[in-house]
Amino acid sequence: MSKYPKPFVIAEIGCNHKGDMELAKELVKVAKIFCNVDAVKFQKRNNKELLTEEQYEAPHPNPVNSYGDTYGAHREFLEFSVEQHAELKSYCEEIGIVYSTSVWDLTSAREIASLDPQFIKIPSACNNHYEMLGWLCENYTGEIHISTGMTTKDEIASLVAFFSEKGRNKDLVLYNCTSGYPVPFEDVCLLDISLLKEKYGDKVKHVGFSGHHLGIAVDIAAYTLGAPIIERHYTLDRTWKGTDHAASLEPMGLRKLSRDLNAVYKALTYKSTDVLPIEAVQREKLKYKKV
Repeated sequence: MSKYPKPFVIAEIGCNHKGDMELAKELVKVAKIFCNVDAVKFQKRNNKELLTEEQYEAPHPNPVNSYGDTYGAHREFLEFSVEQHAELKSYCEEIGIVYSTSVWDLTSAREIASLDPQFIKIPSACNNHYEMLGWLCENYTGEIHISTGMTTKDEIASLVAFFSEKGRNKDLVLYNCTSGYPVPFEDVCLLDISLLKEKYGDKVKHVGFSGHHLGIAVDIAAYTLGAPIIERHYTLDRTWKGTDHAASLEPMGLRKLSRDLNAVYKALTYKSTDVLPIEAVQREKLKYKKV
C-alpha cells in the first residue's frame, strides 16, 4: 500500500470559458468524462471592488486578448454571477466532479461561501487580503487553499500563523507556486515543496502544487516530493483568445496527467516481500544457478 496520499487533480478553468455558460459546462464535462480529474475550479471577482477606477477604465495591457474596450469591461464580460456559479456547482454535482472557485475580494468570498463548496481557493495575488481571509476563517467551514506565488517566506509564515490563531490551520492547504504565464522550468522551483513540508507539514492539512509550466513531467515530480494536490490551468484550445490559454493543458494533456499521477501513486510502495510473486517465476527460470 502506498504511503502517499492519492493524487487529487484540479482542472483550473478560471476564465477560459470566455464568458460562455455552455462552454463552461462543456469544460466541466470533458474534465470529468475524458480527463478523469477530481475537481474543476473557476474564478469570482467583484471588479468594482477589486480594481481602482483608474485600473477599471484603463485599456487591457494586451489588447489582442481583451473582451472589452477597457480592462474593467473585459473583466465584466468574463464574470459569472453567483446564480451562474450555483448552476455550475449543481452541474458538477450532477456529473460527479468537485466544484470550486478562486475568490479575489470580500464580496466574492461571501457569495461563493454561500454556495458551500468543498474548498475555496485564494490566488497568490490576494493571499495578503486579511480582511477576506479573516471573514472566511470565521464564516466558512470548508478547506481554504492558498497559492504562495510572488510571496516572501516571511509572508507565508505570517499567513500560517494567522490561520493557527484562528484555529483553522488544519483546513489550510498551501500551494507551491510561481506566478508567471507560462513559467520556464528553471523558475518552477519544485524543491520549495520540501521547504513548505518541512516547515508547515505538521501545521497545515496539505502542501499542494499549482503549476503554470509546459508539459506534465514537473507535476509528477511535485507529487513525488509530497504535494498530493495538483492544480493546472485547462482549456479546450490553447490558441484561443485570452491570457491563460497558452499556459493551460488541453484535454489530452490533462488526461495523461491524471493517468500518470495515478500510475505513480500505485508505484510508490515498498516491496512486501524480498521476491514478489511476479518475480518468482522469473527467478526460477533466469536466476544463475551454480552447477
